[in-house]
Amino acid sequence: MSGSLMSTGAKARLGVAVAALLLAGCSGASRVPASMEAFTADQIYAKGEVEVETGDAGDAAFYFGEIERLYPYSEWAQRALIMQAYSYHRDRDYPNSRAAAQRYLDFYPGEDDAAYAQYLLALSYYDQIDDIGRDQGLTFQALQSLRTVIEVYPESEYARASILKFDLAFDHLAAKEMEVGRYYLKRKNYASAVSRFRVVVEEFQTTEQTPEALHRLVESYLALGLTDEAQTAAAILGANYPSTLWYQDSYALLTGKGLKAEAAGDNWLSSIYRQVVRGEWL
Repeated sequence: MSGSLMSTGAKARLGVAVAALLLAGCSGASRVPASMEAFTADQIYAKGEVEVETGDAGDAAFYFGEIERLYPYSEWAQRALIMQAYSYHRDRDYPNSRAAAQRYLDFYPGEDDAAYAQYLLALSYYDQIDDIGRDQGLTFQALQSLRTVIEVYPESEYARASILKFDLAFDHLAAKEMEVGRYYLKRKNYASAVSRFRVVVEEFQTTEQTPEALHRLVESYLALGLTDEAQTAAAILGANYPSTLWYQDSYALLTGKGLKAEAAGDNWLSSIYRQVVRGEWL
């Protein structure tokens, strides 16, 4: 099993009945009974464990769901609900994983696995945002849910992982802005390109996308004939990322036109220059 995703508490509760159930002949696609009323809660839970460990995560989610249906408000139902959320996630059924995790948070907000439920809820969004070309609504949802883990459960074992994923998701949003900006730049729609690169510099300045965004601003502003803005963008780039290829390219562009990388004029980049280079925040 993927130990990085299952909670410590859930791991500790793996039932001793697993081996017995395996010997009982629970194998193949037909292992899910039509009805579970004849089984006790602990027997159903053990069947779910067998599936999550050795079989079908979707079947595991079914078993854990049956406990919630047949033995509501029991301790087994509480255990099963978090395992159902995990099983759905492992089966890549993100909407149902999210729904189960949210039910856990609604019913058991003060329990030990609440932090894990919130983390699973965040992962149900985060694990769908790999493709930069997709709609970014999932990324925003992931950021909000990861922030909840970080702020509400800062001492949990999931806080650090959430911080790392938050940073990656944040960078993902900046990368999307860069993708659109480069699209406009390639088609010589410089004003639209500037608007995208500006978003990165102003709102995503802690991401890895910022050096390129500044260089692209130099390119765009030079194309528009706005030399003050181009020089100032290059000055910020040189002050913060002097060893990057982006600065070398910007420097070459400016010197090729007899210009310098220096703060010039009074524009939005001049304000950023005063803040991040000179430390003049007021």
